Amino acid sequence: MSSPTASRRPSAWHLLLAPLTLCFALPLMWLVLSSVMSNAEINRFPPALWPNGIDLGGYRYVLGNAMFPRWFANSLIVASAAVLSNLLLGALGGYAFARMRFAGSRALLGLMLATMVIPFQLTMIPTFLVMKELGLIDTLGALIVPSLVTPFAVFLFRQFFLALPREMEEAAWIDGCSRLRVLFSIVLPLARPALATVAVLTFLSTWNDLSWPLIAINHDIQYTLQLGLTTFQGQHHTRWSAVMAGNVITVLPVLIAFLLAQKTFVQSLTSSGLKG
Repeated sequence: MSSPTASRRPSAWHLLLAPLTLCFALPLMWLVLSSVMSNAEINRFPPALWPNGIDLGGYRYVLGNAMFPRWFANSLIVASAAVLSNLLLGALGGYAFARMRFAGSRALLGLMLATMVIPFQLTMIPTFLVMKELGLIDTLGALIVPSLVTPFAVFLFRQFFLALPREMEEAAWIDGCSRLRVLFSIVLPLARPALATVAVLTFLSTWNDLSWPLIAINHDIQYTLQLGLTTFQGQHHTRWSAVMAGNVITVLPVLIAFLLAQKTFVQSLTSSGLKG
């Protein structure tokens, strides 16, 4: 058995991963540095790689925009609703596929997984027509309803539940617990890695979505942060410090969400059979 010191010893992979990590981190570092530069520094050629001083004019300009807090709130509402619904409905669907056997369950699972390979461009028009019939176009509901549950969330929960032993569930059934009581009282407390993974991935996809809000939303009061930032960039392309500051504010919740759930995220991928 290897000691903890030996497991933390640098390996040959670090020689490859360290430069790759730096390559991925450089654009983010330059984004943060550019957000505290003046417009003159950003527009200078060759561009400045390091600010002469900290200029928060871009952040003041963005936060002073009357619509920016509304866009942030809209994105937060849509992402939070999508996360909560995927955790609940995904867990219910995943538990049903993992523990219950009913007529057509395998065929239904296969059809559900097949929808994961269908590109969004093919479902865009049907989804728009459905939302129009429901009267949800140009409302936040048009962004929430299509994201209430995803096939990936159901599949990930199913894979995680299959890896859990049945003994505790069977003991609870003998004591008279219903399936829902077993799910919420016994299974889900053990599925924290899966819950964290579904929450993070759903938050990332919903928070960063631009194409669907661009189609479903018409008025700026209903814009999400990504859509609002795109129009903001088009209207204020000469104020690059404000554009960079807006991008930093947009990226910050994503980084925080991933860093908070990084450990459970990796644990879920290794325990649910999804590792590469």
